[in-house]
Amino acid sequence: MKVLGLTGSIGMGKSTAARAFRRLRVPVFDADAAVHRLQARGGAAVRPIEAAFPGTTRDGRVDREALRNRVLGDPAALRVLERIVHPLVRRAERAFLAACRRRGEGLAVLDVPLLFETKGEGRVDAVIVVSAPAATQRARVLARGGMTPERLAAILARQMPDAEKRCRADHVVRTGLSRHAAQRQIKVIVRRLRRP
Repeated sequence: MKVLGLTGSIGMGKSTAARAFRRLRVPVFDADAAVHRLQARGGAAVRPIEAAFPGTTRDGRVDREALRNRVLGDPAALRVLERIVHPLVRRAERAFLAACRRRGEGLAVLDVPLLFETKGEGRVDAVIVVSAPAATQRARVLARGGMTPERLAAILARQMPDAEKRCRADHVVRTGLSRHAAQRQIKVIVRRLRRP
């Protein structure tokens, strides 16, 4: 089975690309969704996060806004959080890949926002980076509820620059033109990778 890493900075169209893979019947592991499950009521990350960051959980789940406010701009706190969450996400990822192998899938996608930043490219056969012009990215992100220019700047500071991601990618999907254009690019990649 070939494993693809799907990544890209915030607002580059990664979620849309993941949906395109699913429409082509390629299973996708969503690392962000896994984090949400781990931080939901009864999730495996709730107790260790409360122990490390008292007051950031409520009603048996992580208060994501409180946690964000606690770690944003604090690299040491962020490292503590990552030491809690990343191993749990990796465990979920391994279970996903094992299930794909049991089903006989020929191709699977790991949708991981910080793939390069966490050295995750070593776990995949090829990396696909989604990319759009900076102005498009900024407009997309600032249109989200609760997003501010300061918060966007803090998020981008944690992410590898788009130009570097594109240089390190095996495939680049341009998402700044149209959704259909990006979907066509993904179809070509899937067709090529499904060839024996």
